[in-house]
Amino acid sequence: MENLDAARLQMAFTLIFHIVFACIGMVMPFFMVVSHKKWLKTRDPIYLKLTKSWQKGVAIFFVTGAVSGTALSFELGLLWPEFMKHAGPIIGMPFSLEGAAFFVEALALGFYLYGWDKINEKFHWFTGIIVGISGVASGILVVSANGWMNAPSGFDYIDGQFLNIDPISALFNPAWFTQALHMTLAAFTATGFAVAGIHAYQILKKRNIDLHKKAFKIALSFGAIAAILQPISGDISAKDIAKRQPAKLAAMEAHYHTEKGAPLYIGGIVNEEKQEVNYKIAIPKALSFLAFGDFDAEVKGLNDFPADERPKVAIVHYAFQIMVGLGTLLLFAGILFFITLSRKKEWFNKRYFWLLFSLLAPMGFIALEAGWIVTEVGRQPWIIHGIMKTKDAVTPVPGIIYSFYMYILVYTSLTIAVTWLMSRQIKALNSTDHSTPNTTSL
Repeated sequence: MENLDAARLQMAFTLIFHIVFACIGMVMPFFMVVSHKKWLKTRDPIYLKLTKSWQKGVAIFFVTGAVSGTALSFELGLLWPEFMKHAGPIIGMPFSLEGAAFFVEALALGFYLYGWDKINEKFHWFTGIIVGISGVASGILVVSANGWMNAPSGFDYIDGQFLNIDPISALFNPAWFTQALHMTLAAFTATGFAVAGIHAYQILKKRNIDLHKKAFKIALSFGAIAAILQPISGDISAKDIAKRQPAKLAAMEAHYHTEKGAPLYIGGIVNEEKQEVNYKIAIPKALSFLAFGDFDAEVKGLNDFPADERPKVAIVHYAFQIMVGLGTLLLFAGILFFITLSRKKEWFNKRYFWLLFSLLAPMGFIALEAGWIVTEVGRQPWIIHGIMKTKDAVTPVPGIIYSFYMYILVYTSLTIAVTWLMSRQIKALNSTDHSTPNTTSL
């Protein structure tokens, strides 16, 4: 295997794993503090037990996210030295600020974990909020760096040199807001539905129903709101991509030919050799309207771009279809949840309700992974859009495939460890003892 292929596989593999740990670590603190607040108001021991369990989950994913994220940061220099040589001075600021946010998160988490019965109750609860806010800030800062790769700014590119560097402009690049908004909502959607799905399954199995119903409502409230808002951020992102990265839009929609009043394709099988999409549902003029707000607007096709500057159409199109399809499914599931709340819990007694949300548990993360494939593969062959190609950034040092094998081992071990730890947490939650636990213990 060539170095370029091995490096891209390694980067893709580690991102696929890390993004799960990172998103859960960003979002779960908010579930924890809501449960904690309910305990402070009601002194219901069920909420205390739930809070203590979720804080352990936050700690577990904080550690695994730190480990997987650190490994990922080393990869940038290991796999893409030419990229880091030029990009490092430009996008160093978001990474430095992300490190500061991570440090604040670690401090706040320490206060929260060990502050039970030792510090003021309100301040203790507030440290949990700091954990959540700093975690989201870390995610936004990292996404800002990725946004810069899609919309490079904050420098002048003259004769192959990166000059007049402005780190602030690089930080607030044209893509940072749309990507950060879309990614943050995706993290809340994926984590909310995943956590709610786990608790729904426990209810389906009739295990500690009262506790799991409380947990389900907290988690899905976040997930459902994010899922309902997600199409708005998706529309903003799509319009931004249409202007800045028309080749990516063409790959997402599998459009090979430039045309006015372009149709929107739903589904379909891409034939890259014949440059056509078979068995699709075409909605006339819908793509032109969604991308530019004009039913007769011109949408560029892939044939308008040099052959060596086009992304792989099939994988981008399929990933985009999966992301949109699952996002739509979760949107309707979120609406169903709020309708259920308004019907005075009538559907909460139906077995099929809990079965549905159990099955939906992984769907948010599948959609999230598909969205990252669209973002990263859709930018190819560029590592810095329009400036540097990925093949020109890869390390010349041979043997990257062995590094890839090592990362597979490390991340698989992390996954096994986290799965085992979380299964222990679920078993502990299923205990029917709701007496007030020792609040000084982890």
